Amino acid sequence: MSNPDRYQLWGGCFFEEPSAVLRRLNDSLSVDSRLYREDIRGSRAWADELHRSGHLAAEDHGDIQRGLVEVEKDIEEQLSSTGRLLDPEEDIHSVVESRLGARVGAAALRLHTARSRNDQSATDTRLWMLASLPALDIALKQLVEVLVKRASDELEVIAPGYTHLQRAQPIRWSHFLLSYAWALRDDVARLEEQHQRLSRCPLGSGALAGCALPIDRPRLARSLGFDDITPNSMFAVASRDHIVEFLNWASLCGLHLSRLSEDLIIYSSQEFGIVRFSDQFSTGSSLMPQKRNPDGLELVRGSAGLLLGDSFAFSCVLKGLPSTYNKDLQSDKEILFRSYDRLLDCLKVTTGSISTMEVVASRALASLEPGMLATDLAHALVRRGVPFRRAHHLLGAVLRRARALGHDLQTLPYAEYVAICPEFGTEEELRGLFSWEASVEQYSSAGGTARQAVLQQLETTKYRLLSLRRSTINPEFHKLMAQADGIPWKKYIS
Repeated sequence: MSNPDRYQLWGGCFFEEPSAVLRRLNDSLSVDSRLYREDIRGSRAWADELHRSGHLAAEDHGDIQRGLVEVEKDIEEQLSSTGRLLDPEEDIHSVVESRLGARVGAAALRLHTARSRNDQSATDTRLWMLASLPALDIALKQLVEVLVKRASDELEVIAPGYTHLQRAQPIRWSHFLLSYAWALRDDVARLEEQHQRLSRCPLGSGALAGCALPIDRPRLARSLGFDDITPNSMFAVASRDHIVEFLNWASLCGLHLSRLSEDLIIYSSQEFGIVRFSDQFSTGSSLMPQKRNPDGLELVRGSAGLLLGDSFAFSCVLKGLPSTYNKDLQSDKEILFRSYDRLLDCLKVTTGSISTMEVVASRALASLEPGMLATDLAHALVRRGVPFRRAHHLLGAVLRRARALGHDLQTLPYAEYVAICPEFGTEEELRGLFSWEASVEQYSSAGGTARQAVLQQLETTKYRLLSLRRSTINPEFHKLMAQADGIPWKKYIS
């Protein structure tokens, strides 16, 4: 039988308590206890609004505000010492209200006036995202900065570029690094674009129909740091589009990290030997003493699939749900937190791996082979008036002849070249084409791999990074998150 002296958030018309198995499936405190700060912050703002609107007496308002400060301190201390809350309540909303009642008595019963867990939970989650996404923003920018710095420092390194995992053309190593810097820079922009849609306050929407008391929702939203209010109460409690958007974004960012990891894992193998990871971001084998495994980046690569799975899974949860709130939506926080934590760790591991790795320029150069200059030879014929399709065909004939004679393009006798195509010019002109530096310097158009084109990319990315630092999601949250992680936040906010 329910306890008549204990006011729960629901259950007044029930004669029996929920079954143990339903409690195991239903209770969310182990997950949403992470929202205790946001829940208390929302409750304090709600009490303020009830008081300003004439629905909460000054004495009760003062007791509630004082009590919520004490409850927050209690919860913080317990989580710090034990890592979890031991309250019998089903969720963080119930815990806060129950602990508040123990502190201030009857005044606590007035806090939930005209409020529903539906708009309360939706508000808590949005507040948590607004506070937490800046950490991803900072971590992404750090990774882009590391890529740009290494690209600037290693401008002279020439390495093979690949298509189909086959050696294709020589490129500057910097060009390879910047290809990922640009992809991740777009991820930063996509993350920050979510802010406008995320920063809308659902509080005051009730269970679904709105608030029956005359309150000032825009004022309430501003007091919580939101830019706007949700325009429709049914939309406010039902929509999880902002979470879907974040999960989709996280899966795309994870995809970029996975591809970068795969490239670096391949380049770190003995067969390539272009990069060597530091001890901090490598592991060994329990059996084979000589092994040096890139486990950090392998875990990043594997995490991309898990991020994609979470994104798809939550969309499947939402598919076909009737309006407005349904208990299915309770899974939003579990998936959100899991994806957030995983992606943040992946960003930090990737940044650490790249910032501490060694690039072996001699191995990169040794990986180049004369056949990769076939396109350059075709371009040389084009400059002498040979149509490209014919030039392409002629180089195919040269390659066949070289293989038949046991040569490569560089060692094939000059006479064999001119026998196939007189337009190859003099032997001196032909031999002058066999230069890795000359090869990359051909590609000087914007976005190419020539020195000047790469320098232009570096200048542009540095400028874009500066502008991204200034267009932060929320500077105050950036400051708090940076301080918590030991990051000099002024480096990122001007």
